[in-house]
Amino acid sequence: MKELIQKMFTEAGYAVSDDVAEKLSVYMDGILEYNQHVNLTSITDPEEFITKHYLDSASISSLPEFQNAGSIIDVGTGGGFPGVPLAVLFPEKKFTVEDSLQKRIRVIQDLLSRAGITNVEAVHARAEDLGKDPLHREQYDLCISRAVSRMSVLAEYCLPFVKEGGYFISYKGSDLERELHDGKKAVQVLGGQIDHVQPAGVEGMQHQFVVVKKVKHTPKKYPRKAGTPGKTPIR
Repeated sequence: MKELIQKMFTEAGYAVSDDVAEKLSVYMDGILEYNQHVNLTSITDPEEFITKHYLDSASISSLPEFQNAGSIIDVGTGGGFPGVPLAVLFPEKKFTVEDSLQKRIRVIQDLLSRAGITNVEAVHARAEDLGKDPLHREQYDLCISRAVSRMSVLAEYCLPFVKEGGYFISYKGSDLERELHDGKKAVQVLGGQIDHVQPAGVEGMQHQFVVVKKVKHTPKKYPRKAGTPGKTPIR
């Protein structure tokens, strides 16, 4: 599997060392093994896994907002994407990956240990609760998320983690106009400003990045209690 990872990354324009490929291989094997008992991914074909989980995760690395970030939190990480592969590719950066399902976090913690990935902290929490924690609130240069929530909801989950002057970047599909219109107020209320939208540039994928700059502190009342952002988004 290591050789396939190196081949596909090279074809996509990324140079990965044997050590990086080995870590990614161990992590992928572990996810597919655990996936028989814990719902982590619907993608089980190795080539599709590498494209949709690894290369798609890595596609953010061309953005200067990512390149300039030292501390990064991945909200709603699921099986560890995009945070874990990015941590393997960029060991000089510090990552936190958050998910509300404890089973997933336990899997990630085990696989981080197996693969020898040391620059990731995996945290079991609701984003609404963790965003109030002084250890995490406005402590990150960058928040990233591939979660499927609307921007009006994701903004409340993610912007409280970002330092003033930092960024929140959401991996999104191609049909964004309505979602950005509906989420604009939430972004502003939470201290953000939509900076730009940029195609991800992964062959066969239609992802775009919504880049939000944190221009002022998030008001103390946000995030609201767990479950509220999804039920009654800021309008």
